[in-house]
Amino acid sequence: MDLPAQLEANMGPGDDNVGVTNQHFDERRRALAAEIAEIASEGALLPGSVVVRMMPCGKPNCRCKEDPPRLHGPYVQWTRKIGGKTRTRHLSGEELQRYQRWFDNARRLREAVSELETLCLTAASESEDWPQGW
Repeated sequence: MDLPAQLEANMGPGDDNVGVTNQHFDERRRALAAEIAEIASEGALLPGSVVVRMMPCGKPNCRCKEDPPRLHGPYVQWTRKIGGKTRTRHLSGEELQRYQRWFDNARRLREAVSELETLCLTAASESEDWPQGW
């Protein structure tokens, strides 16, 4: 069973939702499921975040200490958690080009899953009359 079908089977029709309309809930849930399936079909993602930095060095008479400073770089840094510890790897420009799509896929997946969680929590909370913020 593909992911959209699994989500459809697990979620049900949403008939009891009060504030989140059934139609809006179902449409948005289907759209998110399709987006998640599209990302999964690409088959590649890399977790973490990528930043491009310009940095000063430690030399006292370097151009990076001038006013205005002319910093060194750009330096590409990929940061992620491994075993609960933050790890950073420097990437070359070529590596960033090769893997940028994978980083983008991971970010898109996180955003889609987060929105789906929020949507489902809202629907369940309203359906069950749970306290707000639970």
